[in-house]
Amino acid sequence: MKQKNELGKGLRALLSTINSDATVPVDITENTKVNKVSLISVDKIYANKQQPRHVFDEELIQELAESIKTYGIIQPLTVRQTGDDRFQIISGERRFKASQLAGLREVPVYIRHANDNEMLEMALVENIQREDLNPVEIAISYQRLSDECGYTQEQLAERVGKKRSTISNYVRLLKLPVEVQTALKAKTITMGHARVIAGVDDLLMQMQLFKDIQKSEMSVRDAEKTLQNYQRSKARKPVKPSARSIDQTIEVLEKKMSMFFGYKVQIQRKESGEGQIVIKFKNDHQLNEILDRIDE
Repeated sequence: MKQKNELGKGLRALLSTINSDATVPVDITENTKVNKVSLISVDKIYANKQQPRHVFDEELIQELAESIKTYGIIQPLTVRQTGDDRFQIISGERRFKASQLAGLREVPVYIRHANDNEMLEMALVENIQREDLNPVEIAISYQRLSDECGYTQEQLAERVGKKRSTISNYVRLLKLPVEVQTALKAKTITMGHARVIAGVDDLLMQMQLFKDIQKSEMSVRDAEKTLQNYQRSKARKPVKPSARSIDQTIEVLEKKMSMFFGYKVQIQRKESGEGQIVIKFKNDHQLNEILDRIDE
């Protein structure tokens, strides 16, 4: 019961509803019992390649390893048995890495039955509830739960114990330009800033607002006021970014698209916003390469 209390609301709900008739072959030995905490050799445990988080802070892992040397592992890892006395991590990879660093030979694990989909779902939900994930990582986790597990935002809200609007706000972040997402991950802007930028439909205007926020070191409140000015100006003369700023933004977009297709791309845009994208090629072979990139 103590272990369950250490888990987040969404993950507890998820674990309580996992199908006990999972298709994964399970070979329970006398040393391992499903749904109970057991000690397992670290040599028998391996990471989940579908783990939503791929980058770990080595300094934090080192700090956790020092803590484990002193106090041991307070919260057991959650794993599933995949046969041949091997166990795959569902949640707790950071604790696992720290345990290896601390020189532990065995770690406490909580063994669950889970098929591949259930495994993915548990891993994503567990990550969403981590406080050290950046907003983009959380947004990607929500999107994967929707795409790969088939949940609507309403169902996700119920699964993870969040408001539907919260999930919607995160998922909208994935539609922001890469530069904005990168700044959000680097914490040079906040989730509040990103929400304000996401409230702008026009890509060029989004980039202009993003640059203004960074250049003027705007607070979220100031960014909201700036956006309100944009919206109010629609009834008057629209507030547009400068021609130079537009040119710079288009140049960046052309370079990105050229790198993606492998051929020179030109974006031709009129002042009204109307325009076209031109991808230049010299023969059918190059055209097919461009089409292959689109198919990918």
